[in-house]
Amino acid sequence: MATDSTPAPVITVDGPGGSGKGTLAALLAERLGWALLDSGALYRIVAVVARDQGVPYGDNTTDEQVAALEALAGRLEIRFEAGKVWVDGADLSTEIRTEDASTRASRVAALPPVRRAVLGIQRGMRAAPGLVADGRDMGTVVFADAELKIFLDASAEVRAQRRYNQLKNKGLSVNLRDLLASIQERDERDRGRAASPLVPAQDAILIDSTDMSVDEVLERVLAEAKARGLC
Repeated sequence: MATDSTPAPVITVDGPGGSGKGTLAALLAERLGWALLDSGALYRIVAVVARDQGVPYGDNTTDEQVAALEALAGRLEIRFEAGKVWVDGADLSTEIRTEDASTRASRVAALPPVRRAVLGIQRGMRAAPGLVADGRDMGTVVFADAELKIFLDASAEVRAQRRYNQLKNKGLSVNLRDLLASIQERDERDRGRAASPLVPAQDAILIDSTDMSVDEVLERVLAEAKARGLC
């Protein structure tokens, strides 16, 4: 339990795209009655707004372009309310969940100045009774002191299929082969980047969800939380 001098407890859920970490984090936060941080949404927001405002970036982003992205990230007004994502008063809930947004977010997230700008937003969401933080460097960088760290993984093929089903259910047009290629490309970029690469924290619990249901993963994590007195 958090006090005036003790930070609110945090459970981090890291892993590659399509591993199920977003679903797990949301269910976990609901069961515990804690706040939820979808850190990936923050980078998606920066990427989508930068695209819409004509701020260029890519594999060879210039110093001026990086500075513009950092400034943009620092001035955005972001709210997560009732399952919606509001950015500067506009509902971007659907727009940031496209595969285009996902690919763009991975490139933006590789830029250290943008990560620094987003870091303050992430840490500012830590509040009683607790926070479940979903991302790629939650347990290694953002909340290195978290009480429980989960690293959720699955095969690339299974993750692509999950992503395909998710997007199809939202009425979006997608191609499974392209999704698999995109996921493999993003994995390579996320794991190999210099700034906060995608790796498990040394004290993280590794869970391979390839052959596990959502409920099975949730119960496994809840058992770990209970063992630590978090629920």
